[in-house]
Amino acid sequence: MKQSIFVVEDDQSIREMLEYALLAAGYETMCFDNSEDFLVQLNRSIPALVVLDIMLPGEDGITTLKKLRQDTKTKKIPVIMLTAKTAEIDRIRGLDLGADDYISKPFSILEVISRIRAVLRRFEQGLELSEIRLGDISLFEEKRKVLVKNNEIYLTFKEFELLHYLMRNKGIVLSRDQLLNQVWGFDYSGETRTVDMHIKTLRQKLGDANILIKTIRNVGYKCEE
Repeated sequence: MKQSIFVVEDDQSIREMLEYALLAAGYETMCFDNSEDFLVQLNRSIPALVVLDIMLPGEDGITTLKKLRQDTKTKKIPVIMLTAKTAEIDRIRGLDLGADDYISKPFSILEVISRIRAVLRRFEQGLELSEIRLGDISLFEEKRKVLVKNNEIYLTFKEFELLHYLMRNKGIVLSRDQLLNQVWGFDYSGETRTVDMHIKTLRQKLGDANILIKTIRNVGYKCEE
């Protein structure tokens, strides 16, 4: 049986592009251009995952996400948020409310499909989406807390986001440009050395567990046991 993906996006060109890509990837898809119609449909059927834009006419995506997380019928539906490239504060709010992932516009459609598969895979493996584990590191997404050998360590916002992205993509080599785009945003004008500096401080705070962050010479980094 095909898994169903709901897309809530008011931009028609983006909505149609996502619908076409999801159908081609083997998912059943329903698309909505506003939150109201989407919420009505949830009373009829529950999808495997929701792709939810933040900027919507009427009720915005953040308010809609809050409603999903407060309803026992929908609180465990994985949600990937779509955000404007400059809307870092919205990404923070979305993560705090329990978004499972976020993607900044403009985005690669292949990246969206990859993220959807990764989130659904975590569900299929029976893992709690609020917690990611790798070796001695446990990262709690909703609480924004990191434990190393059951001892809490304190990270800055960007350190947490960097570790989160690395762990969520464990085993995948990520270039410095990819990390800049995803952690700092597409409009970030800093140099790639910024990534190296944050990796250095992150490793210091992780102690012996820092061996899980591998340097890939002339490319970037990856998280791996």
